[in-house]
Amino acid sequence: MTALIHIARKPTRLAVLIGAFCGTIALPILAQSTSSVAASAAAQPTSPGESANSKDTMTVIAKPEDNFRAGGDQLVPAYLDGQIANGGRVGFLGQQNARDVPFNVVSYTSRMIESQQAQTLGDVVKNDASVQSVRGYGNFAEAYRIRGFKLDGDDITMGGLFGLMPRQIVSTNMIDRVEILKGSNAFLNGVSAGGSGVGGAVNVEPKHADDVPLTRATVDYTSSSQVGGALDIGRRFGDDNRFGVRVNLLHREGEAAIDDQRERVSLAAVGLDYRGDRFRSSLDAGYQHQYLHGGRLGINTSLGGLQAIPEPPTNSHNYSQRWVYTDMKSRFGMLRGEYDLDNRWTLYSGLGLSNTEEIGNYSTPKLTLAGDGSATLGRLSTAYIAQNTASLAGIRGNFDTGPVKHEVNLGYSGIHTKTKVAFTMSKYDYATNIYNTPVVDFPATTSSKGDMDSPKIRNRMQNWGLALSDTLSILDDSVRFTAGLRRQEILVRNYEYSGIESGTGGRFDRTKISPVLGVVVKPWEHVSLYANHIEALQPGTKAPTTSGVLNAGQISGIYVAKQNEVGVKFDYQRVGGSLAVYEIKRPNGALKDIDENTKLYGLNGEQRNRGVELNVFGEPMYGLRLNGSATWLDATLTKTHKGANDGNDVVGTPGYQLVFGSEYDIPSVEGLTLSGTVLRYGSQYANEANTLKLKPWTRLDLGVRYSTPLNDHTLIWRANVENVTNEKYWASVDDSGTYVTQGDPRSLKLSVSVDF
Repeated sequence: MTALIHIARKPTRLAVLIGAFCGTIALPILAQSTSSVAASAAAQPTSPGESANSKDTMTVIAKPEDNFRAGGDQLVPAYLDGQIANGGRVGFLGQQNARDVPFNVVSYTSRMIESQQAQTLGDVVKNDASVQSVRGYGNFAEAYRIRGFKLDGDDITMGGLFGLMPRQIVSTNMIDRVEILKGSNAFLNGVSAGGSGVGGAVNVEPKHADDVPLTRATVDYTSSSQVGGALDIGRRFGDDNRFGVRVNLLHREGEAAIDDQRERVSLAAVGLDYRGDRFRSSLDAGYQHQYLHGGRLGINTSLGGLQAIPEPPTNSHNYSQRWVYTDMKSRFGMLRGEYDLDNRWTLYSGLGLSNTEEIGNYSTPKLTLAGDGSATLGRLSTAYIAQNTASLAGIRGNFDTGPVKHEVNLGYSGIHTKTKVAFTMSKYDYATNIYNTPVVDFPATTSSKGDMDSPKIRNRMQNWGLALSDTLSILDDSVRFTAGLRRQEILVRNYEYSGIESGTGGRFDRTKISPVLGVVVKPWEHVSLYANHIEALQPGTKAPTTSGVLNAGQISGIYVAKQNEVGVKFDYQRVGGSLAVYEIKRPNGALKDIDENTKLYGLNGEQRNRGVELNVFGEPMYGLRLNGSATWLDATLTKTHKGANDGNDVVGTPGYQLVFGSEYDIPSVEGLTLSGTVLRYGSQYANEANTLKLKPWTRLDLGVRYSTPLNDHTLIWRANVENVTNEKYWASVDDSGTYVTQGDPRSLKLSVSVDF
């Protein structure tokens, strides 16, 4: 453990590779010293028409704890038909049933991903009303708001480790679970490299082989002319199926539903795992290449004096330019392991590496005061490289002191990240219009920073922390009290584009001991009441790269966020869910005037979010499955610069979000299932002054799938239509109030899968 901490704090390529190599070699050696595996785990329940490897279908109702050991890497059993799990990874506390912890966590499985033909992570999280999908700062990145606070795609965890996921857009083919932890979580997860995630976290669990052999081939079509193919192969080998291999391959390309927007994605991922009586380990690695050409990014509304946001153009209209593109390559790997010292104490560890490269030209029309869709164009071209090393290690166990049971966990987590950046740009001097868009030649460069062919280091960040928790339970586990402390240290270094350390806000170092307190009370067998208080140390967001910002591209500082939450959870085996009330406060990043033309980005205010969340899911009657959620949010600015915006709503946070989804198996046609999802978002402000506003919007998605036996195989046809009514709407705005993104047009998805 000491060695692993040393590697994480002073990472080198050699040390990392030696650690991964030794872990891989040790796997079969340790396997020989462990006895045979226990009886196989309970089979995953299946829904009618969705069985992958059997002609028979059944619905199994069993208590999750019957075959589940909390705290490790074993996934929480899926709920009924297998699309939702009532629990997930709770940071360094591992996989937990939701009703046993004082935190709000829910998981969406690969079965839901397949049923909805969800191609990216954003397509999955739309199923939860507490999560709002947004775009990155003037680029194609999928980002999210949880409880009104932004979570950058770069701050999503994989297997509990930060910094490993592909950049900006994540394909779903390698994903087994998408786990959403709602609320402040830096105590549980440690601190992310990007400093986002105050309102919640998203963790991705990669696919590993099941006991039943799998060979699945899929061909898909997405309007307007995207065609793709995927292969998913899983096998287990050895005595009692100890060794597992899972391989996922994907390639998809073609024109999107938006005119002249072309997309291409390639993915290759492999998951190796070993499971013994006392030792369990996994090694996951992958490569993703994402390319978008002529992509529609949104509109720029930052010009002062705008009276209103104009009506959206025709849904399929592309007001971008053909020279706009992004090209992103990501390589990642993760090694995890657990070793049971005895039946009470377990050692665990993890190590991950990633390397990301991005180049691209970006441009958004900046609206003028004409009010007729007139705008000007500029260009930003970037070269971006990020290297991350993440690690975790710890020991967990349980013991009794009289009538009190203790579950303790001592854990370390850390991430070291380096980013290299260069850019060229032009002024907004080129006329365009979002309704009738002319072809604009590639804008000439008017300014640049760094070397585009070999960008120099721009930011370096090292976060590491030690956390200790103890969950005390009494009265036959009906009362559970969790207390913990995390000592978190954050080191930030900002550099000039030449690679020299910056003299303007170049260094930030801070250490803080943050507490967590939580209680769960189970007055009845199926009901849990809970409450928590969490404090967290976080690095601030990067200053925007816009004209006149003195510290553009630099990290804005380090701050403390606080959360209080109370709620109730219920699980009646057929229907489950939760109701929560919370308040989160954190310092807010904003621009502060130095003089008429110069601004400094920093922690110049406070954001206070108060909300209510409702989540219900299950199968109230056989063949009818429901997933509904709602959130009501009051997100308010306080302590703003000169009090100018005190009491205003936070940019981009709807007052309410509603999601209702359902599936119904048609009794008269075996294997036929109909599905639908309705999304409703309230209005949201597009600037801190609250003078620009996006209208509420509603979207309807419908789907149908049909499963039929084909000799000894299973053939599954799927058809999904997203935005059935072709609703025109502005979907979201970034945190700065600069970029407003239009909703996607009606889109048809077709696929056919065959399991061999």
